[in-house]
Amino acid sequence: MANKTLLEMKYARIVSIFAKLANISASKALRFFYHSDTYKLMSEQIADFHCYGDLYLADELMLEYRSKELDFKTN
Repeated sequence: MANKTLLEMKYARIVSIFAKLANISASKALRFFYHSDTYKLMSEQIADFHCYGDLYLADELMLEYRSKELDFKTN
């Protein structure tokens, strides 16, 4: 249970950083995060992606956001 809580706290930090980087609301950032490849890699603990630093993961999320931004705006 502690590991799940720690991972959820990490998600919150990443989403907060990402929202600031992308200049979007926290709710939009959270919605994007839970539909992202970054979240999938973290939640499934693929290649220890969940062990990377918060800023690194927020940057990865930002790269993904930029590449999907047009698709995301239409949904």
